[in-house]
Amino acid sequence: MGDPWLSIIGLGEDGPASLSPASHRALMKAMAVFGGPRHLAFVDAGRKAHPWPIPFDPTPVLAHRGTPTVVLASGDPFWFGAGGSLMAHLQPGEWTSHPAPSTFQLAANRLGWRLEDTLCLGLHAAPFARLYPILGKGTRTICTVRDAAAVTNLTQWLATNGHPNARLTILERLGGPHERIRDADLTKIPQDIAAPVAVAIHANDPGLPKASGLPDDLFDHDGQITKRPIRALTLSTLAPRAGETLWDIGAGSGSIGIEWLLAGGARVEALETDPARAARARANVEAFGLSHRHHLHEARAPEGLDALPKPDAVFIGGGANDALLTGLWEIIPQGARLVMNAVTIETEALVLDWSARHGGHLLKIELSEPAAIGRKRGWRAALPILQWSVTR
Repeated sequence: MGDPWLSIIGLGEDGPASLSPASHRALMKAMAVFGGPRHLAFVDAGRKAHPWPIPFDPTPVLAHRGTPTVVLASGDPFWFGAGGSLMAHLQPGEWTSHPAPSTFQLAANRLGWRLEDTLCLGLHAAPFARLYPILGKGTRTICTVRDAAAVTNLTQWLATNGHPNARLTILERLGGPHERIRDADLTKIPQDIAAPVAVAIHANDPGLPKASGLPDDLFDHDGQITKRPIRALTLSTLAPRAGETLWDIGAGSGSIGIEWLLAGGARVEALETDPARAARARANVEAFGLSHRHHLHEARAPEGLDALPKPDAVFIGGGANDALLTGLWEIIPQGARLVMNAVTIETEALVLDWSARHGGHLLKIELSEPAAIGRKRGWRAALPILQWSVTR
C-alpha cells in the first residue's frame, strides 16, 4: 500500500474505545478529519474537523490529497459506506481502511440470523421500492434507514406494497451504551427512535414470482404492452445474464426492461418517443425499485442510440422498419443478440427478408384463450406474432 495519505476508519457506537492502535495513530497524524457530526464528536476532532457536505460529496476530501487525512465512517466503510464512494477517485496506494463491525453484522448477531442468508440494504439514501423485487415469504432483510420518520414511512410502504404481515425489529445505536432493540407491529411504531437505526424485516407474505412473465396488471399501461405469455417467451430468447446491458427500443410500459433486470441483467437503456408512455414506463420502473439500473431516453432509434453504452442484447418492441434495422446492424457489436416481435403483415415481411439475409431463428407464436359464445365458451385467437432472434 506504500505510504497512503488517506485513512478510512470505521467507528462504532462505542466511540474511539474499540479503535485499533493503527486507527489512533492515523487520527493523531491527520491534518484533516472528515465525518458526520456524531463521529467528529466521538473522536473530539476539534479544529481538524470537516463535516460531510449534504448531499454527500467526496470533493473536499480529495482537495487534501497528499496530506494525512482521515475519513470516519459507520462500522464497515465498504458496506454501504463512504469507502465505496471514494474509490472511484483514488488509486491503489493512496488509502488504507480500518473497518469496525457493521450495523448488519451487529444486527444479525443480536437477532441470531445467519448473515449469509440475510439480505442487507442501505435505505438511508435509497427508495424503499428497492425491497419490492426481493421480499417474499420467509425472506429476512436488514435495512439501514435515516431516522425515526423513515421507520414509520417504511412500515407504511410495507403495508401498502404486499407485506402487511411482516414482523419488524427496530435496532437503535447498536454496539454502544445506548443500544436498544424492540419488536414492533406495523400499526404501532414507537416515536422515540434514536439514530443510527436499522430495521430487520421478516416477511410473511408472498413476493413477486421469480419466473419471467409477470402478470400484466403489475404494470401500468395503455394497452401497448408485451402480454405476459409473449413477454415470457421474449425474455427466454433475450437470455439476460449478469453484467449485461439491454437496449429496449420502443419501451412502451417498460415491462421487457423491468423483467430483464429482475431476471439478472445489469442495465437497461430504453428508448420511447411518446412522452406519456415514457412517463408511464418511468413510473413502473420506480415502483419496482429499479431506477438506478434503468435509463429511459425520449428519443427515436437509431439516432438516439449513438451515445449509449454498447448492448449485449437488443429488443425491438415497436416502430421497426428497414432503416432502423440497417442502423442497428451497423452499430451493435459482434455477439450482441437481437430479438424482434412482428405483429403486422408489413413487419412480418421485413423480418422474413432480414432473416433470409442474416440468418437467426424464427418462431411463430399463436395463442388462444377461452371467450364467451352465448352461454358457452370458445377459443378466441390473439394476433399471431412472428419472433426473430439473431446474433450479430
